[in-house]
Amino acid sequence: MILASPELIKILIIDDDEDDFVITKSLINDIPNGNFSIDWCSKHSEALQKICNMDYHIYFIDYFLGGITGMDLLGRAIPCNRNSPLILLTGKGNRDIALQALEAGASDYLVKSELTTGKLERCIRYSLEKAGTLKQLRDNEQKFRTIFEQTRDAIFIANEEMQFIDVNSAMERILGYSSEEFKSILLYDLLAEDSDIEKVKSRLKAKGEVSDMECDLQHQNGEILYCMFSANVVSRPDGTKYVQGALHDITRLKKAERSLLMSEKLAATGRLARTLAHEIRNPLTNINLSVDHLKGMEFTDLQQHYFDIISRNSKRINDILTELLASSKPAHADMEDHILQDLIDKSIHAAMDRIMLKHIKLQVRYLDKPIYIRADAGKLSMAFLNIIINAVEAMEESKGKLMISLSDGQDFWEVKITDNGVGIPEENIPRLFEPYFTAKRNGMGLGLPATLNILQAHRAQIDVTSVEQVGTTFTIMFPK
Repeated sequence: MILASPELIKILIIDDDEDDFVITKSLINDIPNGNFSIDWCSKHSEALQKICNMDYHIYFIDYFLGGITGMDLLGRAIPCNRNSPLILLTGKGNRDIALQALEAGASDYLVKSELTTGKLERCIRYSLEKAGTLKQLRDNEQKFRTIFEQTRDAIFIANEEMQFIDVNSAMERILGYSSEEFKSILLYDLLAEDSDIEKVKSRLKAKGEVSDMECDLQHQNGEILYCMFSANVVSRPDGTKYVQGALHDITRLKKAERSLLMSEKLAATGRLARTLAHEIRNPLTNINLSVDHLKGMEFTDLQQHYFDIISRNSKRINDILTELLASSKPAHADMEDHILQDLIDKSIHAAMDRIMLKHIKLQVRYLDKPIYIRADAGKLSMAFLNIIINAVEAMEESKGKLMISLSDGQDFWEVKITDNGVGIPEENIPRLFEPYFTAKRNGMGLGLPATLNILQAHRAQIDVTSVEQVGTTFTIMFPK
């Protein structure tokens, strides 16, 4: 029986026959310990408005309502009120109508001629309990759906073969695929390394979970992302299983770590270079003083030849030391406001002769609005020029394509310089910014260290990705 409650249960009976309303109301009022307020409505349009306004806790709807049926009203009412029970009343039992009503969303189906106080009490109690449970489930679903959709981490649900069933919006944003495209993709299709695929398979099979595993994922545009991956296998009550997982994008963190490592290496190299330069210049100074002292003396042809060798190489050593020190010490920058697009254009203009001589196709993409940054115009243009010249030299004549773009990142303005040249071996990428490291036949290996020095003075980060015989991309990120 319904327990006595201080809360009033408001009931609306929707019936075009007042006598039937009176009978149903009387049976409800006879429920022991009941606390009811019962109203009558005979017009379906007025009833629909009351249902949609959620004015009552429970609604009894007669099957015959003049021009329309109770089923018609159910169909219109349920979409606008999913919290309050809607109960269909009919004059006689009809199994098909009962099934249709329950499928449409009715909480119960009752035959008027069989109504009793006991049946109505059970119907009201069960319907309100069911409505409360369903509301709680919907609230929980909404709460977890909100978490699922609004978290910045990529979250997914997949079957045991790791084919995606559902993904959140962060998954779409991070990896570039739409939710529909994901449904035809396996997680293993996105893992860039075969070794990572084997690790995921073996851990899920052995432990039923993967915890904080670093892996490389391939974006829809081919870019490699660094992620922290976790997943676990969940068993359903029917014995089937699914996998729920999360991906935390650590690409920016990895790039920051790489940038910090390059800075530390450059600083260590700088300290070593200054020490070496000091130690070398002391004896070199003595050599130069001796050479100056010997100038003007009469030599035989052979002695003059050796004297010239000593003079020439002393100067060469001094020049190398000067360049080494310039590339390793912090660059001084005279900062002023400049438009980033103008600085890039200045570098392109300086490299245009080389670009045209090699018949390279140049494509430039900028943002529509001017981007202002604090910069030393001369030094930053030189940094861009060093990268552009390297790109030009890496490409084959008449087949080269140089792409320079400026885009709006979340926290950075991103400048990308991409070529389709010979590429850089993977093992050489960490050494690119080391002084005197070069793959060029006549190169000195000081251009990129000097470039890194300039970019660090502008608080910019630089990242390099390359595939041999495909091309190289330098990404330079200026903080907003």
